[in-house]
Amino acid sequence: MLENKVAIITGASSGIGLAAARLFAAEGAALVLNARRQENLQVVVEEITAAGGRAYAVAGDVGEDETHRRMIEAAGDMFGGLDIAFNNAGSVGPYKPLAEVMPEEWGEALAVNLTGAFLGARRQIPAMLEGGGGSIVFTSTFVGTSVGIPNMGAYASAKAGLMGLVKAITADYGSRGIRANALLPGGVDTPAAGDAAQKEWAAGLHALKRIAQPEEIARAALFLAGPMASFVAGTALFADGGNAAVK
Repeated sequence: MLENKVAIITGASSGIGLAAARLFAAEGAALVLNARRQENLQVVVEEITAAGGRAYAVAGDVGEDETHRRMIEAAGDMFGGLDIAFNNAGSVGPYKPLAEVMPEEWGEALAVNLTGAFLGARRQIPAMLEGGGGSIVFTSTFVGTSVGIPNMGAYASAKAGLMGLVKAITADYGSRGIRANALLPGGVDTPAAGDAAQKEWAAGLHALKRIAQPEEIARAALFLAGPMASFVAGTALFADGGNAAVK
């Protein structure tokens, strides 16, 4: 589905991002992969390369514009352009009631989850326009959209803000071939999901009474990124096991 396409994936060293890197590479995309730690990224790059794929690592903080500049530069220099961006990196941030969240903790949560997405998009859009368009996918969440969860106010606010970003990009650039969409997973079996008791509690929120595997969310990202979603723009795809439906 992604033959001859070039994709950026952030948060690519674990969880949903790692699953997406493996899947996008298997579908033919050349990848620029990002996470904070170079050594973790390099393991993913070597795995994809060994399987016959093409990947390049750009380590760095998505809350910093320089990281995104280097990713765009790598996409052009290594693979000839940019067609797809999966802005997936995120952080749960402070886990406490909202009135106990310090301003710097709030700022850090927004920097990773919302400002990082903006910084990515403002670099990715011009690169995509050079090639006639592209697809941008942002990982949002059910938290703050279909349900409020105690102690997650900063995370919920930042992730919910991604829908405004998606709509703004669509209004500004949809007519020029840029498709922007948000992917809203439910609970996913990653380290961020917590211990067994927390995962069991999260499973109960979903109509399917389980949480997802990262590979299931990666397949939803592939749909939004690829040609099957050619008329899908400015919207939210709930890959949440029926979470929103039963609230």
